[in-house]
Amino acid sequence: MRRWIWLAVFPAVLMGAPADPPRRLTLREAEERALKNHPLLQSAKALEKASLEVPKEVRSRLFPTVESNVTGALVNDDTARIFAGALNSPSLFNHVGAGLSVSQLITDFGRTRNLTASAQFQAQAQGEVTNTTHAGVLLQVDRSYYTTLRSQAVLRVAQQTVKARQLVADQASTLAQSKLRSELDVTFAKVNLEEALLLLSNAENEERAAMAELSTALGESGPSEFTLQEDEIPGELPPDSAPLISEALNQRPEARQAKLQIQAAERFARAERALRYPTLSAGANAGGAPVRPERFTPGWAAAAVNVQIPIFNGGLFTARRTEAELRMEAARQQGRDIENRIARDVRVAYLSAVNAYKRLQLTAQLLDQAGQSLKLAQARYELGLSSIVELSQAQLNVTRAQIAQASAKFDYQAERASLNYQTGALK
Repeated sequence: MRRWIWLAVFPAVLMGAPADPPRRLTLREAEERALKNHPLLQSAKALEKASLEVPKEVRSRLFPTVESNVTGALVNDDTARIFAGALNSPSLFNHVGAGLSVSQLITDFGRTRNLTASAQFQAQAQGEVTNTTHAGVLLQVDRSYYTTLRSQAVLRVAQQTVKARQLVADQASTLAQSKLRSELDVTFAKVNLEEALLLLSNAENEERAAMAELSTALGESGPSEFTLQEDEIPGELPPDSAPLISEALNQRPEARQAKLQIQAAERFARAERALRYPTLSAGANAGGAPVRPERFTPGWAAAAVNVQIPIFNGGLFTARRTEAELRMEAARQQGRDIENRIARDVRVAYLSAVNAYKRLQLTAQLLDQAGQSLKLAQARYELGLSSIVELSQAQLNVTRAQIAQASAKFDYQAERASLNYQTGALK
């Protein structure tokens, strides 16, 4: 019996258990979580590590190659021969042999070294891709963080609006019951209340959506609830964007990546030009055959130096050299385009931040004027000197001003984060 009681009580306990409280989260903590968990950044780091192996692969051609072979053959007839296939020694014998071969590139007139340098520059460029992804993750976190703060501020405004309009609706109903106001005032008050409830519903939905977006920016798979801490509002901007553009051209990882890709293309073009030069290499072989026909020696050894001279291949090397030089020129032009786009992005981000800073002051003035207007409208309505339409318009103006001020504050912080990203200061 006691067992059945526990089975009945346990689900009820679970249903009545309080949900976990929202976790406190600062902007710095959010950035650290994203840098640790975000899959795009982890992917970029893996690709960077992979690119660091490419120079080793190319440089390996400069080192000796040592190979060993062990071969055994059993032939059913000493007169067996191979009559098909490429040129080869057609005789087959019963034997067991082992050998060691060593080959070493002496010189290819800088081709391998230039290919290695090109791969190193490409690996460094991939590292700048990681830095770009790093900054992009931080920007996404910052913007999502401020968007969530803005949605929470708008939600608080909506909740206050509902309370204020509920109070007016109750007041209008009381006055109508006392025959001091008409039912039209009650109807207007209820309409205003329903509009406030609609605003509240939209604000709640936007707050949940913003929280989900923040969770994704943090690299988390599921939605989470956070209690966000507000940051101090950044100060004024410099009077001109010129120093910011200069800073961006030096700090943006995209600019450094473009320069590295140009250097990689230049070294690759040098390597392709070296195709027309000879390749000098050396090789040595040694081995023995404990099981063999008697007429063969038990061991052997040989060494040689080989010079490979390109004479004619249908214009292949010329085409490869021309292709590499054209790709080098394309990389240079792409670098110029990247610098132009960086300058443009900084100018646009600077103008957006300046405008957002102006909106901070304008919305503060707007809210102050709307608040004074509401006080006067409320007093006139209570004295019976105006209709509820005037009061409703004053309430609407205050609501709009409160939302505008909340949006302006966090929009400015988001625009400053974007400007920091464009200048390369977001690290």
